[in-house]
Amino acid sequence: MIEFSIIIQLYSIEFDKIQFDKCLLNIISEVNDVDRYDVAIIGSGPAGLSAAINAVIRNKKVILFGNENLSNKLLKAPKINNYLGIYDISGIGLKEKFLEHVKHMNIEIKKERVNSIYSMGEYFALSVNEKMYEATSVIMASGVEFSKPLNGEEKLLGRGVGYCATCDAPLYKGKVVTIIGYTKEAEEDANYVSELAEKVYYLPMYKGQVNLKKYIEIIEDKPLEILGDDKVSYLKTYKDKIKTDAVFIIKDSVAPSQLVPGLLMDREHIAVDINMKTNIEGCFAAGDCAGKPYQYMKAAGQGQIAALNAVGYIDKIKLNK
Repeated sequence: MIEFSIIIQLYSIEFDKIQFDKCLLNIISEVNDVDRYDVAIIGSGPAGLSAAINAVIRNKKVILFGNENLSNKLLKAPKINNYLGIYDISGIGLKEKFLEHVKHMNIEIKKERVNSIYSMGEYFALSVNEKMYEATSVIMASGVEFSKPLNGEEKLLGRGVGYCATCDAPLYKGKVVTIIGYTKEAEEDANYVSELAEKVYYLPMYKGQVNLKKYIEIIEDKPLEILGDDKVSYLKTYKDKIKTDAVFIIKDSVAPSQLVPGLLMDREHIAVDINMKTNIEGCFAAGDCAGKPYQYMKAAGQGQIAALNAVGYIDKIKLNK
């Protein structure tokens, strides 16, 4: 398989990054024998797990992206009494039952961060760290993003703002890069980028010791705004203004609107119909990311609906071929 860190160096002229990414993914798909899944599910909370279980029961090839905690919200719940059939259980206890269920069904949770998802017509291409996956349909079950984007973040996305440092770092060889890290894992990205960039600034948005190479400059400050006209020029913080060529924002997950270009949103939620369909053909959404109420049983039910409709969509495509 061709790695993004190698092939992305072909990107030497300035044009729309989304179109470039789609062309790149198409090239990789043609050059490599990329394994295609029936359903790719983003998120390992109740909605994502329910979707995976129901798709597997219907003999679909599933890839599920999530994390070892399944759902941070679930982990923090002291007591749950409204999950049918399971009375008086903690969030951790329910998590263990979920894990036991998916283990019995041989469903693996890929602990990798999905950076972007593009509709390629008959399939979806998923950029995951430096790898690529393909799926006929996608189910978004990534939860709800409560934090607002920085001023200038959406405007300059693809013009110096990015969410995958390891993917885009070769574009900034010999330049100045700033990384805003919301998780410890972002430190690995910063260390990698420092091998290519002339200068790396790192803003840790979490508590605890930071383990970085000695020539990375740590800035104990909070970001306010990303500045620039047609590309990133500065990152404004509470205390300073940092001159930089790129700003990478590294979180556990990327907001749906930034993850899937063209995805229709209803404020902070993904807009869906009664069948959990989004405005993009073959893309479905379930759980908290699809709207209130933020309830575990509601999420699980929507995950099932999304999976059943994704199965119907896939079967229709196969029938017409």
